[in-house]
Amino acid sequence: MYDVIILGGGPAGLSASIYAKRFGLSTLLIEKVGIGGQASLTDLIENYPGFPEGISGAELVNKMEEQAKKFGVEFLIDEVLDINFEDEIKKVNTNTANFESKGVIIATGANPKKLDVPGEKEFTGKGVSYCAVCDAFFYKNKDVLVVGGGDSAISEALYLTTFANNVYVVHRRDKLRAAYYLQDRALKNQKIKFIFNSILKEIKGDKRVNKVSIQNIKEDKLYELDVSGVFIYVGLIPNSELFKNKLEFDENGFIITDDDMRTNKKFVYAAGDVRKKSLRQIVTACADGAIAANTFCIDLCG
Repeated sequence: MYDVIILGGGPAGLSASIYAKRFGLSTLLIEKVGIGGQASLTDLIENYPGFPEGISGAELVNKMEEQAKKFGVEFLIDEVLDINFEDEIKKVNTNTANFESKGVIIATGANPKKLDVPGEKEFTGKGVSYCAVCDAFFYKNKDVLVVGGGDSAISEALYLTTFANNVYVVHRRDKLRAAYYLQDRALKNQKIKFIFNSILKEIKGDKRVNKVSIQNIKEDKLYELDVSGVFIYVGLIPNSELFKNKLEFDENGFIITDDDMRTNKKFVYAAGDVRKKSLRQIVTACADGAIAANTFCIDLCG
C-alpha cells in the first residue's frame, strides 16, 4: 500500500509527486499515455519563471520527470479503470494491477474542446488538428486557419508561421483574449491575418481539408476561404469522466476543490487543469500539485 497515488503525469502530477516524496511519503504516479501531458506539446514556454529565453514544453517536463525520479517516485504507464474513494483505504484498479493508498491526488488534466461543426470529425487527422507542435510541419508553405483568441490559439498561430505561408485566425469577438505580449507579437507578424467577429461554420474537402466556410456574425455574411489545415483552440474539457458521481463537479465537469486542493471526499485532492480554477497555466498547475501534496501531508498527520 502507498501513502499517496497520483493520477496524471503532467506538471501538476509531477509537482505533487516531488513534494510528496520530499515529505517522506511512499508515492506512485500513474499516467495513461505518457509523462508530460498537454505541456509536453507546447513548442515554446516563455512565462515559466527561471527561463528568460524560454524553454520547450517537452524539455521542461523532462526536467520535472528527472527530478521526481531522483527523489524516488514510482512511475506506472497504465490506464485506471475504476477507483473507490468511499473507504478509508482508497482503491485504484488499472489494466494490469490493483493498488491501495491512504490518499489520492487527481491531476488528469484536460483535452481540447471540439467545435462540433460539419467536417470537423470527418477531417480530424486529415487537415483538422488540435496540436500545432504535432502537425505544423505538414503545412509548410500552405495556408492554415486557427480558431480561437486565447493564449493557446495565439501561441500556436505564432508557431505555425514558422512553416505556413499564411495563418488566418478566426475569432468570434472583436478583440483577442490572449495575453498582451502574445497579442503584440501576433499583430506584428505579417503572416498572421485576423478575422474578427466571425465563426467557423463548416470544414470542407475531398480526401483532406481544402476550404472552410466562415460566417461574419456582425454582418451576417457567409463566405469560403481556401486553407489546407484547421487548428482548433476553443477551450478545454476536463479528464474527469472516471470520477463522475464520485466527486463534486461544476457545470462543465471540472472538479470542485477548496483553496487547499481538497475535494468533497476525505483524502482525495485535485490539482491542475482538471479542477475548477481561474487560470490554467503550467506554473499554476505546479503550484496546485505542491499544495495538494502539502495538504495531504497535513491531513494525514492530523
